Amino acid sequence: MIEQKLQLYFIMGSVNAGAADPLEVLEAALRGGVTCFQLREKGLGALVGDEKRTFAEACQRFCRQYDVPFIVNDDVDLAIAIDADGVHIGQDDETAAIVRQRLGKDKIVGVSVHNEQEMLAAIEVGADYVGMGPVYATSSKADAKPVAGTAFIQEMARAYPTLPIVGIGGITSANFEPVLAAGASGISLISAIASAVDPYSATRRFKIAIDKGVASL
Repeated sequence: MIEQKLQLYFIMGSVNAGAADPLEVLEAALRGGVTCFQLREKGLGALVGDEKRTFAEACQRFCRQYDVPFIVNDDVDLAIAIDADGVHIGQDDETAAIVRQRLGKDKIVGVSVHNEQEMLAAIEVGADYVGMGPVYATSSKADAKPVAGTAFIQEMARAYPTLPIVGIGGITSANFEPVLAAGASGISLISAIASAVDPYSATRRFKIAIDKGVASL
């Protein structure tokens, strides 16, 4: 079930790990229990070309070792070239309909949505899940939309219960529970893991808390 794979969704690019080795951060997060990984290679200093592909393939190998879906943000050509498990796109990227057509029905397609019209469009093209946010204030994305809170997640989860929702933006160990309680299938994390002093322990705390709380949410 895709919902189970979305519970603890880690997003990272090479620039998000600071002074740490991003591959070491990813491996620690995988050991800690992340259930899905998205490579989001964007921002100042982001890898391009052959370096980006080499990094992507290294991330993909780790994900396969831990049986965790490997999703590429935006770059459909790269995803096809390395046979990634799927692609996540925003509203300013290639349309979800084209991405689905290019990837085929067996790959994962995720779409960022910010209103009901975008939600319906995602459903229409057969998206496997949608990302909603920023739930809380975030510094990980320079182009982040206004803070949305959990109300929109709750509204869409009730109206369209068959499409899994992942909350993203400013989520920490102190505030993730309302996101799941609102109806999200999972939470997306960037800084809470990538910037942690101990990425393994940070991930483990999320995983244990989610596993304990899911049954009661």
